[in-house]
Amino acid sequence: MIKFALFVRLEAKPGQEQAVADFLAAGLEMANREETTPIWFALRLSPSSFGIFDAFESEPNRQAHLQGPIAQALMAKAGELFAVPPAIEAIEVLGLKNQG
Repeated sequence: MIKFALFVRLEAKPGQEQAVADFLAAGLEMANREETTPIWFALRLSPSSFGIFDAFESEPNRQAHLQGPIAQALMAKAGELFAVPPAIEAIEVLGLKNQG
Protein backbone atom coordinates (compact mmCIF):
# COMPACT_ATOMS: atom_id res chain seq x y z
CA MET A 1 0.00 0.00 0.00
CA ILE A 2 1.19 3.49 -0.80
CA LYS A 3 1.64 5.42 2.44
CA PHE A 4 4.83 7.40 1.99
CA ALA A 5 4.95 10.62 -0.03
CA LEU A 6 6.78 13.83 -0.68
CA PHE A 7 5.49 17.29 -1.46
CA VAL A 8 7.99 19.76 -2.86
CA ARG A 9 7.05 23.43 -3.15
CA LEU A 10 8.96 25.48 -5.71
CA GLU A 11 8.84 29.24 -6.21
CA ALA A 12 10.18 30.41 -9.57
CA LYS A 13 12.46 33.41 -9.80
CA PRO A 14 10.82 36.27 -11.72
CA GLY A 15 11.14 35.52 -15.43
CA GLN A 16 11.91 31.82 -14.84
CA GLU A 17 8.31 30.56 -14.67
CA GLN A 18 8.35 28.90 -18.09
CA ALA A 19 11.78 27.41 -17.46
CA VAL A 20 10.47 25.82 -14.23
CA ALA A 21 7.40 24.47 -16.07
CA ASP A 22 9.66 23.02 -18.78
CA PHE A 23 12.00 21.51 -16.17
CA LEU A 24 9.09 19.79 -14.44
CA ALA A 25 7.68 18.49 -17.72
CA ALA A 26 11.08 16.96 -18.48
CA GLY A 27 11.08 15.40 -15.01
CA LEU A 28 8.25 13.09 -16.06
CA GLU A 29 10.65 11.11 -18.24
CA MET A 30 12.99 10.57 -15.29
CA ALA A 31 10.06 9.65 -13.02
CA ASN A 32 8.86 7.06 -15.54
CA ARG A 33 12.26 5.33 -15.27
CA GLU A 34 12.05 5.03 -11.47
CA GLU A 35 10.48 1.65 -10.75
CA THR A 36 10.04 2.49 -7.06
CA THR A 37 8.08 5.72 -7.78
CA PRO A 38 4.58 4.64 -8.82
CA ILE A 39 2.97 8.08 -8.43
CA TRP A 40 4.51 11.36 -9.57
CA PHE A 41 2.83 14.68 -10.29
CA ALA A 42 4.29 17.98 -11.47
CA LEU A 43 1.98 20.82 -10.44
CA ARG A 44 1.46 24.51 -11.16
CA LEU A 45 -0.05 26.08 -8.05
CA SER A 46 -0.06 29.70 -9.24
CA PRO A 47 1.71 31.65 -12.01
CA SER A 48 5.05 31.43 -10.15
CA SER A 49 4.49 28.60 -7.64
CA PHE A 50 4.98 24.97 -8.55
CA GLY A 51 5.02 21.66 -6.80
CA ILE A 52 5.92 18.01 -7.08
CA PHE A 53 3.91 15.30 -5.38
CA ASP A 54 5.16 11.74 -5.45
CA ALA A 55 4.27 8.66 -3.45
CA PHE A 56 5.91 5.37 -2.57
CA GLU A 57 5.18 1.98 -1.06
CA SER A 58 7.98 2.14 1.51
CA GLU A 59 10.31 4.50 3.32
CA PRO A 60 13.38 2.98 1.58
CA ASN A 61 11.75 3.75 -1.79
CA ARG A 62 11.10 7.34 -0.71
CA GLN A 63 14.72 7.69 0.41
CA ALA A 64 15.98 6.20 -2.86
CA HIS A 65 13.96 8.79 -4.76
CA LEU A 66 15.45 11.58 -2.65
CA GLN A 67 18.92 10.37 -3.71
CA GLY A 68 17.92 9.80 -7.35
CA PRO A 69 18.26 11.71 -10.62
CA ILE A 70 15.20 13.95 -10.21
CA ALA A 71 16.36 15.24 -6.83
CA GLN A 72 19.90 15.71 -8.14
CA ALA A 73 18.65 17.67 -11.18
CA LEU A 74 16.37 19.75 -8.97
CA MET A 75 19.17 20.75 -6.63
CA ALA A 76 21.55 21.43 -9.53
CA LYS A 77 19.05 23.92 -11.02
CA ALA A 78 17.87 25.42 -7.71
CA GLY A 79 20.05 28.54 -7.79
CA GLU A 80 19.17 29.28 -11.41
CA LEU A 81 15.41 28.69 -11.33
CA PHE A 82 14.07 29.19 -7.81
CA ALA A 83 13.61 32.29 -5.65
CA VAL A 84 14.04 30.21 -2.48
CA PRO A 85 15.42 26.70 -1.94
CA PRO A 86 12.93 23.91 -2.68
CA ALA A 87 10.81 23.08 0.38
CA ILE A 88 10.67 19.28 0.64
CA GLU A 89 8.12 17.77 3.02
CA ALA A 90 7.83 14.07 3.87
CA ILE A 91 4.11 13.35 4.22
CA GLU A 92 1.87 10.38 4.94
CA VAL A 93 -0.83 9.22 2.54
CA LEU A 94 -4.02 8.51 4.49
CA GLY A 95 -6.12 7.41 1.52
CA LEU A 96 -5.70 6.81 -2.20
CA LYS A 97 -8.01 6.21 -5.12
CA ASN A 98 -6.34 5.36 -8.43
CA GLN A 99 -8.38 4.24 -11.39
CA GLY A 100 -5.34 3.94 -13.63
